[in-house]
Amino acid sequence: MLKKFILFLCLAGLVYAYRFTKEERPFTGGEQSFTGEERPLLGNGQKEQIIEHEGFTVSYNPEYRIANWVAYELTPEEAQSDSVARWNKFAPDPDVVGPTATNDDYRNSGYDRGHLAPAGDMKWSAKAMRESFYFSNICPQNKGLNGGMWHKLEKQCRTWAGQHGTLSIVTGPVIGGELERLGKNRVGIPELFYKVIGCTPRGDTPKGIGFLFENRNYKNTSLRVMAVTVDSVEAVTGIDFFPSLPREIQDRMESAVDPAFWILR
Repeated sequence: MLKKFILFLCLAGLVYAYRFTKEERPFTGGEQSFTGEERPLLGNGQKEQIIEHEGFTVSYNPEYRIANWVAYELTPEEAQSDSVARWNKFAPDPDVVGPTATNDDYRNSGYDRGHLAPAGDMKWSAKAMRESFYFSNICPQNKGLNGGMWHKLEKQCRTWAGQHGTLSIVTGPVIGGELERLGKNRVGIPELFYKVIGCTPRGDTPKGIGFLFENRNYKNTSLRVMAVTVDSVEAVTGIDFFPSLPREIQDRMESAVDPAFWILR
């Protein structure tokens, strides 16, 4: 029943909540922008441990051994950096209190160790790169999703950062009801994943866009048809993603998607 309900919300978001705004009045209420990475607020009753790393912050869910959310800021310089090689050594997060996933949980499971904050966004710092391979930043993902649409969206975010300036990104699994479990440490297997992106282009109103993915292979599906409003993702997850912004600004950026800004194919 819960699975059907979540999927219904996703479909409702795709059909009804994704409305383009071709003309937006510029914000005239003074300077207002994202200041550093956002700290989302859980409203879904899930437990959390907040862990801050160099490149991202994690809301760790000790019951499911995965994150509720991972939030980070992606600057144009970070998006374009190539100064650090990929690390590729997954490890438990030393700051996690209590049980955690391990490599043994994923072995022969059929699931990828899917990054939430991508390693490709952490090439500006050796420490940030290493920490991106902590299991607090990893979820069981379908191989086709991890190497397909999820990877495509990660690259698209780096393109947007170069075009529009610093992005505020929050990403994670949708946790609702009882998840199936993986391995000895009973790691939660999400049915859905989300990503929301906010940006404040200079001299313009803040912009927002969201995405929802089932944990499956989308093959050649366009990112354009997967885009939804931030409000849609908040409805599915129960998370307030940009609580530091005034309500009026949140309402504008979270209720619509500007296709001229978030160019997708």
